[in-house]
Formats: sequence, C-alpha cells, structure tokens
Amino acid sequence: MRKGVRHTDRDRQIVEHELQETGSSPEPEKATNKHVEEEDVEDEEEESVEKIFESREVPSWKKQLTLRAFVVSFMLSILFSFIVMKLNLTTGIIPSLNVSAGLLGFFFVKTWTKVLYKSGYLKQPFTRQENTVIQTCVVASSGIAFSGGFGTYLFGMSERIAKQSGDASRGYKDPSLGWIIGFLFVVSFLGLFSVVPLRKIMVIDFKLTYPSGTATAHLINSFHTPQGAKLAKKQVRMLGKFFSFSFLWSFFQWFFTGGDNCGFSNFPTFGLKAYQYKFYFDFSATYVGVGMICPYIINISVLLGGILSWGIMWPLIETKKGDWFPADVEPSSMHGLQAYKVFIAVAIILGDGLYNFCKVLSRTLSGLFVQLRGTSRTSFTTEEDPSASPHSPMQSYDDQRRTRFFLKDQIPTWFAIGGYIIIAATSTAILPHMFHQLRWYYILVIYICAPVLAFCNAYGAGLTDWSLASTYGKLAIFTIGAWAGSEHGGMLAGLAACGVMMNIVSTASDLTQDFKTGYLTLSSPRSMFISQVIGTAMGCVVSPCVFWLFYNAFDDLGLPNSEYPAPFATVYRSMAKLGVEGVKSLPRECLVLCYAFFGVAIVINIVKDSLPSRWGRFVPLPMAMAIPFFLGPYFAIDMCVGSLILFVWERVDAAKAGAFGTAVASGLICGDGIWSLPSSVLAIAGVNPPAWQSVTMLPLVIDFILEALLKHTDNRECADCRSKAPRWASVNLGIFISSYVCTALESIADWCPHLTATSNVKANQYWESELPPQFERSSSDAFIRAK
Repeated sequence: MRKGVRHTDRDRQIVEHELQETGSSPEPEKATNKHVEEEDVEDEEEESVEKIFESREVPSWKKQLTLRAFVVSFMLSILFSFIVMKLNLTTGIIPSLNVSAGLLGFFFVKTWTKVLYKSGYLKQPFTRQENTVIQTCVVASSGIAFSGGFGTYLFGMSERIAKQSGDASRGYKDPSLGWIIGFLFVVSFLGLFSVVPLRKIMVIDFKLTYPSGTATAHLINSFHTPQGAKLAKKQVRMLGKFFSFSFLWSFFQWFFTGGDNCGFSNFPTFGLKAYQYKFYFDFSATYVGVGMICPYIINISVLLGGILSWGIMWPLIETKKGDWFPADVEPSSMHGLQAYKVFIAVAIILGDGLYNFCKVLSRTLSGLFVQLRGTSRTSFTTEEDPSASPHSPMQSYDDQRRTRFFLKDQIPTWFAIGGYIIIAATSTAILPHMFHQLRWYYILVIYICAPVLAFCNAYGAGLTDWSLASTYGKLAIFTIGAWAGSEHGGMLAGLAACGVMMNIVSTASDLTQDFKTGYLTLSSPRSMFISQVIGTAMGCVVSPCVFWLFYNAFDDLGLPNSEYPAPFATVYRSMAKLGVEGVKSLPRECLVLCYAFFGVAIVINIVKDSLPSRWGRFVPLPMAMAIPFFLGPYFAIDMCVGSLILFVWERVDAAKAGAFGTAVASGLICGDGIWSLPSSVLAIAGVNPPAWQSVTMLPLVIDFILEALLKHTDNRECADCRSKAPRWASVNLGIFISSYVCTALESIADWCPHLTATSNVKANQYWESELPPQFERSSSDAFIRAK
C-alpha cells in the first residue's frame, strides 16, 4: 500500500507540472487524478496478501485444531522449554524465539504432510491457520518457563537462595514437582479469561499494532506462498546445520571438562587477572546466537555494564574491605561485597522499570483517551455482532476479509467472565494451603486489580511491544510483602504474590498478541484461545519437569560461580527482603550507591527518549547494564561476538544475512539448549566427563610444554651446576635443574615436574646479579643454598 501511495504522489507532481506548462483547466486534472487513483487501487490489489490466498478454503475453527499440530507443538515445547530454562538459569536474557517456533513448526508438519501425500493418505493439507495454532501453542508452553519463575521468584523461595541471601530464618520453601505443577495450574489461566471480552476492541476498533504478533503473522503468511516455502526450506536446512554444530560443540566442551572451573567454558582468554573478574570468552554457542538475535545496543549495554561493575566498581569497593564491610565475611555473604553487587543491580532494575512503567502507562492512557474520543460517536461493544457488515469504503480488501473471519466465531463474554470468577475463587481457596503466609484476602485483592493491570499490559504491548509482566510482579512483591510484614512471612508472601501477578498479566499480553496474529492469518479467535489454553497446560507440566531435571542434576544450581547461577533468583529474594525489612541491613555506603544508580537509570532513559532517534539509539539500556553487575561480563563477550559475526556478515552479503541470520542464531541456541537434556540425565546418573582427560591428558599436555621449554637454548643445562639435560623444574624459582641440585634444595623449595614461568638464563640474571666478576662456580651444597 505504501508503494502505491508514493506512486500516486509522484504522478500527481507530474500532472501538476504538465498543467502549469500547458495551462489546462482543472477538469482534466480531476480526470487524471482519478486515473492515478485507479492505478493506485490496482497496485494495492496486486500487493494484497489475502488475494494470494483467496482461492484457498479457510478451514473452520475445529479443523484448524488438528492432532498433528498438537503433537508437533508438544515436541517443540519440550525443546523450547529447555532453551528458555537454560537461559533463565544462566543470565536471564531470553530473546524472542517466535521465528524459530514458526519455522520449525512449518518444517515438521510440511514434512509430515509430504510423506502422507506421497503415500496417498493425506486427508487435510497444511494451512497457515494450522501453522498459527502450532506457533501459539509452542510460545504459550515455553512462556511458562519464564513466567513460572524458575529463575526468579519461585527459585528465590528455596533454602539454597535463602542461605546465600543470609535470611533463611525469614522462611523458605524448597521446590517440589507436585506443588509447582499445582501452583502453575491454579494461576496460569486467569490472564487468558481476563482479556477475551476485549479482543475486538484491541484488534479491530483500536487497531493496535502488536509488532511481535504482526511480524509472526507476516512470517507465517510468507511460508505458505511458493516463494516463501522455498526460502523456508533453505532456512530450515541452515538451522539444522548449525543445530548439529552447536550440539556437537556442547558435547565436546562437556567431554573435555576436567573439573570445576576447568575446560573451554572457563578458559582465561584474556589472562588470569581478567579471568578473576569474569572477563573471558566461554565459547558458549547459546550466547553467540543470542547476540545475533538481540539488537546491537543490548549487547553493548551488557558489556558496558560489565566493564563498569567488574572492571571498575568492584575492585575499588574491594579495597574498602574492613572499612565499609567486615573483612572476614564469606564472598557470598550479603553483608559483604555481594550486597553491593545485588542491591545496586536491583536499584538499576527498579529505576528502569519505574520509568518504563510510567512511560507505557502514560502512553496507554493517552492512546486510550484518543481512541475513546475518536469513537465517541460510534458505539462499540465487547460482543461481536455477526450480522453487522465489516465492509467499509475506507477498508482495504485485506481488512474486510480479515474482519469478517475474525468476527465469525464468537467467544461469549459470559464464558470469559464466568471462567475468570470460577478460577479466581478456586485459586483463592487453594493458594493459602500452598503458602500459608499468603492470606486469602491478599489473593482476593490481587484478583480484583488484575484485570485492570492485565488490560494495561496488553494495551501497552500493542503500542510498544513491551510486556511489563516482571514489573507488575515486582510491584506485588513490595506491596504484599510490606502488607504481610516480616513477622508473618512477608518475604514468601511477596514472592508468591509476584508469581500470581506475573502469570496473569503475562498470559493476557501473550493472548492479545496471538489474537493479532490470528487476525492477520484468518485464524479463528476460538482456535487461538483453545491453542493458548492447551499450550499453557503443556507448559504447566513440561516446564516444572524440565526445571526438576536441572534441580536434581546440578547440586550447585543457584550458586554464584556455578554453571547455572540463576542470578535473578537472588535479585528477587533481595527485593522481597528490601520490601519487608527496609534498608537497615545494607552495608555502609550501599544505600547511597543504590540511590545514585536508581537516579542514573531514570536519567539515562530520559536522555534516550529526549534525543532524536538517530542519536537516542546509541544510548545504552539501564536494564541490560544491570544484569552483569551481579553475574559478571563473560556472557556479554559471547553476545558481542555474535553481534560482530552478524555485522560482518551484513557488510559482506546483506541479503543472505537478512534471510539466514535468524536461522543460524536459532540453530546455535537450539543445539546448545537441547544438549542440556542429555547432560542433565548424565549428571543424575552420576556420569561425569571421562576421567582420563584429567588424569592422562593433563600430564601429556604438561610434558609437551616442558619438552618444548627444555629444547630452548637457555634451558639445556642446569641453572646451578651447569650439567646437561636437567630433568627437574622449580615452580617457585622458575628454573630447570639437575637431580643433584634438586636433592640439595628440596628442603627449601617446592618441587613439581610442572610448567615453569621463565628460563634459566633469565633466572640467573636475577639470582646471580650480586656475584663478583670472575666468580668460580661451585657445585657444593653450600653454594646452591647461598645462591
């Protein structure tokens, strides 16, 4: 349509120029403009998406929900749950996986139907509506891995995180598969019923864009055109190649892990001093892929946050040990340096969240006011009128067709309201038995406020594509936690309330995105709602099982320096502690720094939004900067490597980078993510990486290095007695010596057939620097000891 508009403006300029040259009357101008408008309509008709699919029958909502779609959805939900869970438990940065879900769903069902077609058993072709159902189901299921709180509020309740935070006496609740599944089933469906009556207002009346939902719909529509199907096959082939590479690379890394903090994932790339402060490249295929998907500014922001915190702030604060905080506290104690890492990160997150909450809320209210004012003369209701004609002279053919099918299948408002009341009542009765700290009246207040907040979040996501589910969850932590108080389990009450709120507003936003996708692919609202319900039910079972596998496989899950540190679990528990106890328990100057960084986060956002977009896009994001404050910058280096790969690729071949960049990134993420399954099973079975590489390979490597050093001219004779071919090395002195000298010095030096740091000539330049000229070297024990 935009192309047609530009074409019209250009033709009108030509016509006006001809009129000025010939002095023609306005009448021909009208005729010419009419002709141009007809051409514009023709261009628009040629570009119509629905014209391409006009000859294809749109299946009924029941036929859109196929058994094969749900089988494929279940398989993909397991895959994506592992990926999201791994990301949740490592850094908490989760990129959009919608493209991967749509692409893999298309590939699996297309392959399935192709086999059935060749065998003569194909009864129903694969449609874009069925593809949309798969997409919706998979994203709903894997979304529970995020909103379920396995890396945030839910794991933050555990004894393991409570001990790290130093507040186990305030109460904890260890994860258990039974109560986690029950909790998710009780709280995860309310959000779906809260926004169902508003789907027509959101999608048709207000015409909210929902960028992610719109992009997903365009992707699915393109898959089902002849050209799009060919490209999709190439993309799947590319994804498969890098999936295999990533999986094999993860196996290789596991195979050559010699123990804790050893192997490729802990390689001191930039030296030992940099490694001490978490600056190293850990060869993670997952975060290289994440870096290729995330915008450049996010990757740079994370790296800047790592440099600011681990490169500057923590080394400086560490020098205040014994002054600002006790010198004898454990590194993980919340009364030492750890408190600065956690609470300054919390301050940045809260400052950024508060600013964006106010920004999105103001946009939501102003947009809602404009929409209501603009439609003040038009009465619209939440109930669709199937007899009302969707055709309008102002609507394009695509909009007319999409509106007709969107209004065809109704979801009664009484069904949505009744479902919400029944589930809310059930939840209010059950949750206090799971968390006795969470009183029934706390839950009732949440459920009364939740529909309004769910609407605000869904409307804001439609305008900005930004879901503030975690921000609403943090709001619940502080309000319910403070209401309950420290004496009545306020920390656990706040964390549980966070889970209730996050699940409601998150699923509400997801469903409205799906309604937009369904509107653009002619998928029935009923099929969207049912697939979202089934996907959510899958997630309530699959995600807890995946987390339970991680929890039992890795004993150090949640510890700061482990493979899966779950940083946001500590952050969320610290927020609950802050809401209940206040700031009195913080170490010296920590509160001042928290206030400063809270303000800095708001100022950075104001500056970013105040500048023109061409300059504002270079301002870093405070939320992204906060993540490495607690975790370290190592994953930021991986992400920047991913950005660099994509940047170079775009400069070399922009077309291929645009077509296959996401597929390559998805392959890297999926391969490494699915390796988590066999690695977890091996860990549970007690199968460690083969011991021979730590017992056999390490001596071989050491021998190789020693032999290489011994071949050096400076090391071909003993540093003391000058006998040829020394076979011993001193670690602390950095020299090669003979067995005779070794025997003489074994009481005053540490010996090991190990790597040396220098050469004999350089060592003697130091140790013999004060010897008088023409000194006669002796091989006596006295000379050796005196030296």
